[in-house]
Amino acid sequence: MTEQWANLGVDLHLDLDPTTGRRTGLEHALRDAIRTGRLTPDARLPATRRLAVELGLARNTVAAAYGQLVAEGYLTARRGAGTRVAPLSRPRTTTPVTGPDDTTPRYDLRPGSPDVTTFPTADWLRSARRALTSAPAEVHGYTDPRGRIELRRALAEYLGRTRGVQADPAHIVVTAGYVQGLALLAGVLDGPIAMEDPGLAFHRDVVRRAGRHVVPLPVDGHGAHSFPDVAAAVVTPAHQYPTGVTLHPARRHALVTWARTTGAIVVEDDYDGEYRYDRQPVGAVQGTAPDHVVYAGSASKTLGPGVRLGWLVLPPRLVDPVADAKRHADHQTEALGQLTLADLITRHGYDRHIRAGRLRYRRRRDLLVDCLRGHTPHGVSAGLHALVHHPDEAAATAAATGHGLAFGRLGDHRHHPDPTAPQGLIIGYGTPAEHAYRPALRALARVLRT
Repeated sequence: MTEQWANLGVDLHLDLDPTTGRRTGLEHALRDAIRTGRLTPDARLPATRRLAVELGLARNTVAAAYGQLVAEGYLTARRGAGTRVAPLSRPRTTTPVTGPDDTTPRYDLRPGSPDVTTFPTADWLRSARRALTSAPAEVHGYTDPRGRIELRRALAEYLGRTRGVQADPAHIVVTAGYVQGLALLAGVLDGPIAMEDPGLAFHRDVVRRAGRHVVPLPVDGHGAHSFPDVAAAVVTPAHQYPTGVTLHPARRHALVTWARTTGAIVVEDDYDGEYRYDRQPVGAVQGTAPDHVVYAGSASKTLGPGVRLGWLVLPPRLVDPVADAKRHADHQTEALGQLTLADLITRHGYDRHIRAGRLRYRRRRDLLVDCLRGHTPHGVSAGLHALVHHPDEAAATAAATGHGLAFGRLGDHRHHPDPTAPQGLIIGYGTPAEHAYRPALRALARVLRT
């Protein structure tokens, strides 16, 4: 529907999509108005009560939408000054859904990113220098869409050694990050695709853009279950996002049996499998059923999302279709970065960097657990985030905004809005630089006390 704010001091049309839910629809409409310039920098928005009346929404719905956009950097809110469009609105999100520019909140505890200030610059430069010095001239031309054989061989050895993946270099396709890999798979798989509920909304959008119908795959305390009649299921078995649960052994067996029985494909998103703190890492599901499981990984959580390097370890029947889709998408992933990463892996600089990161993030995890006394964090045995159940996500978000703090919300990850479902906060402890982490935790503690 279209609403006009002429009597609110702002002449603006908002298109609220009724299929996305009221709060999500309002958030989308406001983002669009800001991006397109229909809401200009420093423009004052109506008070939540007044806008709620005008749009026929609950005041809490409007307040939650405002709070989310403040956390993303689109809006500012100060006592006595109201809510305004950020002077230089350059939003930042944990996924590339709002454009390339960003504005980071003062205390950023959103999930989805490592501490990129720890990127191994010196090791990367040494590997790049060696790669460039020894690279054949052909590296500067068109090459195999599956990627450089040097990196595919290095990945086969590394993934087999560290994650138990059965990886033939001929069955690996190097991608420009996990998102491209998911898009390629969605394009070649024929039929609906099941995705975990809750799960990352942006990944569902990627699959839908490829023309596939997304089916919710329920998740409980033992992981995903009730596998439906679909072409594929995308799962995060080592550390489910965002609940943090590990797929129970019985569920792993059920998942593989389902794939073998139906001929469906399992897409195993091993987004943070390197970071395990309290026990040995759980081996990849792919290692038990390489003909039915696609193993998907990337360097986004280990090095940084800006590297744009990911990989798919494919069942033989999918290698040619995915390679052909890659060729038609962008022909090939940038070659020099592939050679650099291959050198970093084969000389074990990648292992050293991950070991150092594991120690650093474990210390951060321990500090977060101390900060959350009185609250029970979930999923803290691995990864870079924790889930904390909270009775009122909207109120917590509004309180966080007043402290310059941003975090994720469990409700935003559900396939469909469900006011009866448990609410929670998703706290990412990878994103802040080292000097900013303790102040961010202090801000979080203040929010949780309100």
